[in-house]
Amino acid sequence: MIRFKGRVRSLGLPGAVLLFAVGTGVILRARRTLMRELRQLRRVAAAAQNAVLRPLPPRIGGLDVAAAQVSAEHGAAIGGDLYEVLATEHGVRAVMGDVRGHGIGAFGTVAAVLGCFRDAAYDEADLGGVLRRLERALDRHLRQEHPGSVAEEFVTLLLVEIRAGGEMVALNCGHPWPYRLSGTRVEQLAPADPYPPLGVFPLPAVPATVALGHLPPGDALFLYTDGAQDARDAHGRFFPLPFVLASVAREEPLAPQAVLRGVQSALVDHSQGTPADDIALLVLRNEGFMPPGVRGPARTTTTHPQPTTHL
Repeated sequence: MIRFKGRVRSLGLPGAVLLFAVGTGVILRARRTLMRELRQLRRVAAAAQNAVLRPLPPRIGGLDVAAAQVSAEHGAAIGGDLYEVLATEHGVRAVMGDVRGHGIGAFGTVAAVLGCFRDAAYDEADLGGVLRRLERALDRHLRQEHPGSVAEEFVTLLLVEIRAGGEMVALNCGHPWPYRLSGTRVEQLAPADPYPPLGVFPLPAVPATVALGHLPPGDALFLYTDGAQDARDAHGRFFPLPFVLASVAREEPLAPQAVLRGVQSALVDHSQGTPADDIALLVLRNEGFMPPGVRGPARTTTTHPQPTTHL
């Protein structure tokens, strides 16, 4: 240090100013390069996220749809939560899941599970068959990712099938049960104890679906990952999800995007920014199923996808 100061003094004031200017220019150039690379990485991450966790169209098979996702890693677009909604000949089928961990480390598992669901939802006649396919896909993925070792990774998963007429059935593997929103009434549907998360214990040979009741026209189903109910404020208090849902459900008509905006805003206020865990939210509103067995004109749906909302 003393030697350096001596060199600066030997340069004189003009030389010292020149040295400072050159050093500052090098630092600023390096900073601009790093920021440019960071922006590029974020664009790549966002493109990967949209390719795997695809934006949902605003209407699917008689349901108005809205979804949102936020990563627990600040500035990241990629998270460990997953969702999808598909209109099949068996009804509208939705999946909501939460991979252990978050960020890039969980993204491969998200891709494996969603890729399998997008095939199995169309191919399998019952939800039990879909769930068994997901279990096998997860097992293959973990064996490929962790050859020769036991992977300590699992996925909580909720499968819901909404049939013509609004009848709902579900399979739950360690995931929070959904809420039904009907005007100012908010009811959590919890008909049975869930199975363990996928990857923890083998499933039964024939997983039994449970009835969730009906989703009448105008009512909505709210699915979420546990990052929403477990979010805490500065005093360690949990996010009051049922209270917030009751508050945002008062609006008429019950618009899925309005529900999401209200919950998102309340989550941001409660957690004061980035939450501790990934969060995914999904709202499905019955805008009017045709009764079972009654055939009518084909429903026109919007083909332009809505962008996935991020907190």
